[in-house]
Amino acid sequence: MNKWMFLALMALSAPLAGQSVVQVSGVILTRDSTLQTIPNARLWILGRSTTTTSGEDGFFSITAVPGDTLRFRRFGFEDELLWVPDSLHGTGYLATVFMRWNTVELDEVTLYPWPRPEDLNRELLRMKIETTERDVALQNLAIQALKEKAALMGMSSNEMQRYIIQAQEQQLYNSGRFYGANGASAILGRLSDPFAWAQFFQSLKKR
Repeated sequence: MNKWMFLALMALSAPLAGQSVVQVSGVILTRDSTLQTIPNARLWILGRSTTTTSGEDGFFSITAVPGDTLRFRRFGFEDELLWVPDSLHGTGYLATVFMRWNTVELDEVTLYPWPRPEDLNRELLRMKIETTERDVALQNLAIQALKEKAALMGMSSNEMQRYIIQAQEQQLYNSGRFYGANGASAILGRLSDPFAWAQFFQSLKKR
């Protein structure tokens, strides 16, 4: 074994030589009325390399020597110290550690509204919203979905346009012929018109 490694191991084990070792166990709680357990808190013995982490339920266990001081640290909380009594008898020590929330005060921010709604609208229109590759992909998928739905309809956009125009022209034509000021007389006139009946029978024969 390397002599430097041997010396390092001896230095680490020196504080424990000739001293009784105790198992310090306990639970970490919040210092408030809720008393919530604090998981994943890091704790170590001051002056030594011994360290561990509390479990998901807030419980911890670490080997120490009477007289050691443990430091507990968790993000969002203030550090807490635990002193192991030097007059312990036995091999175990139970403790409850309370950690205080670390409250951070931010500088005061004052919000001012826009003088007029028109100013807000103008600023919103000036905003440049960055278009990501995901946005482009979603737009392409939307266009493709519209094309697929249009194909299922059986009529293209041009055919649909021609159909609507023809329907509107027919509606205007019938409105002038049958639904004008003299609509009733116009209808009776068409019923008594032999040429109209001839056109009607000719259309039936074509079908």
